[in-house]
Amino acid sequence: MPFAADAQIQISSLGTGGDARWDSFVESHPEATFFHLSSWKEVIEDSFSHRCHYLFAEQDGAIAGVLPLTHIRGRIFGNSLISNGFCVYGGPLADSQDVLRALDEAALELARELEVDSLEYRLRKPLHDDWPCNQETYVTFRKPIDQDQDKELQAIPRKQRAMVRKGIKFGLDDVIDQDIARFYPLYAESVRNLGTPVLSKRYFECLKSVFKDSSEVLTISLDGNPLSSVLSFFFRDEVLPYYGGGSGGARQYAANDFMYWAVMRRACASSIKLFDFGRSKAGTGSYSFKKHWGFKPEALYYEHALLRLDEIPQINPLNPKYALMIAAWKRLPLQVANTVGPLLARELG
Repeated sequence: MPFAADAQIQISSLGTGGDARWDSFVESHPEATFFHLSSWKEVIEDSFSHRCHYLFAEQDGAIAGVLPLTHIRGRIFGNSLISNGFCVYGGPLADSQDVLRALDEAALELARELEVDSLEYRLRKPLHDDWPCNQETYVTFRKPIDQDQDKELQAIPRKQRAMVRKGIKFGLDDVIDQDIARFYPLYAESVRNLGTPVLSKRYFECLKSVFKDSSEVLTISLDGNPLSSVLSFFFRDEVLPYYGGGSGGARQYAANDFMYWAVMRRACASSIKLFDFGRSKAGTGSYSFKKHWGFKPEALYYEHALLRLDEIPQINPLNPKYALMIAAWKRLPLQVANTVGPLLARELG
């Protein structure tokens, strides 16, 4: 159903499945990310049964803006409308301030209709001076990479380069898997060890199916035994190693270090120009790990329109109220964590 807007700007909601016009706009927009693609709607709805509202603006018969929104109604972590759910980036893409205002108005109207607590935009650059913004919790790490693999290896700081060479000396193998059979157990073990509920296996199967031409699973093994694995996405000339994990023995063989180098090396060979190391929480181990690779943190701007709250919700592991839950989760048997985890993770978005 179309939303009311300026007489020259029509706001509509995307129907079932991907839309070529939407994705064509995303591919051509300079601020677009992989997480703006229309197929995320299918992934999220099929994997978690959350309702997605993908709003787009039309002007003079052409798409002039898009805004992917995920409605997460949770019993534990609240009721929110997020752009984009289960993604680190999102927010509106608009050709003009008029289009941005029209998308904002439609999103706020929808948020009130759904009676959500807050509307959240996950942005690499701020858009609204008057929206409460969380820019202290999360950063991202993005860096151009050289097409010459030897030069790129030498560009890695000395101590981290030594870890990569350690993995090379052990004779680790890097192989592209066609499915998530080896990836998922390694990922699940890693997130349990961090005290984080695991996302469902169905979600990853859906990601590989829907993004079959723009995703890749790379698994590192030694003598046939898998040690670490990563699911990467490709968008334009960027590679995003987005979900990764390793076994308890991965550190001994520097398998995680070698894994990210293998992604980088393969990207160089494929003429990929930018390596997106993804989001980390400031001050955490993953934050330090990425800095050791020579990446500089860039602030992320998570803007909120608060409808039923007085302050920005702090649903992240740095919130002291979750400390006991995280400590207990780390001690759960892996089978229990993998059974219960998806029920909680679907609410975290």
